[in-house]
Amino acid sequence: MRIWAIGNQKGGVGKTTTTLALASLLVQRRQRVLAIDLDPHSSLTRSMAVPVDPPPVGTLALFDGSPPPLADLVRPSPRSGLDFVAGQAGLATLERTSASRPGLGMALVRALDGVSGYDSVLLDCPPTLGLLMVNALAAADHVIVPTQTEPLAIHGLNGMIRTCAMIERSRGRACTLSILPTLFDRRTRIAQDTLDELRRNHGPRVSPAVIPVDTRLRASDHLLGDSDGSARGMSAYRDALEWLMARDLPMESAA
Repeated sequence: MRIWAIGNQKGGVGKTTTTLALASLLVQRRQRVLAIDLDPHSSLTRSMAVPVDPPPVGTLALFDGSPPPLADLVRPSPRSGLDFVAGQAGLATLERTSASRPGLGMALVRALDGVSGYDSVLLDCPPTLGLLMVNALAAADHVIVPTQTEPLAIHGLNGMIRTCAMIERSRGRACTLSILPTLFDRRTRIAQDTLDELRRNHGPRVSPAVIPVDTRLRASDHLLGDSDGSARGMSAYRDALEWLMARDLPMESAA
């Protein structure tokens, strides 16, 4: 079972869009996929038409003193073959309680231990470095960093690389790190310059497939539907998925 964490320490780079697109494309390959929403903003959960109020039972329960089995929190999505665990705004409170409750940094690892019936687990991370991000990176064997093709996004990427290296050293095993350029607007010079900088500085870690600006990617029914590949955005994600799965084979060091 592959476990992919989709994260960046900057918001607005397309993490949830990437999670949903990759999940849908993996389902097209007849895989069983579980998506776990670790973001207090719960964008992935909203994409599944789960109401905000009352707060759904989901990921937050994994951090209880006596957490339920992960399987008890799983919900079916509108897309057959894709299940998910809902996020809640209450996840934002975990940082305040973690100091008095040691061991929370491995809560997700413990929850995923023994989970069966899925080919892939995708972890949709929050846009900040904290307990939830640490949980995702500790559990993942492949970290995918969507990176908007603009200069400010480079700072979030560099922070993610440092964090992954730290987690890799602490857990004592390698983790593949892949950079996925997103929201690329080929009409602008700044987007091309940023893409060139990514490739120059990070070489083989950067996906040759670049996700373009595509307004259709904002719609969950498009992301979760049976895309025929004619849309630019989903076609690019399909190429990126091929590359990401190939990178699963060699366990490259993130350091």
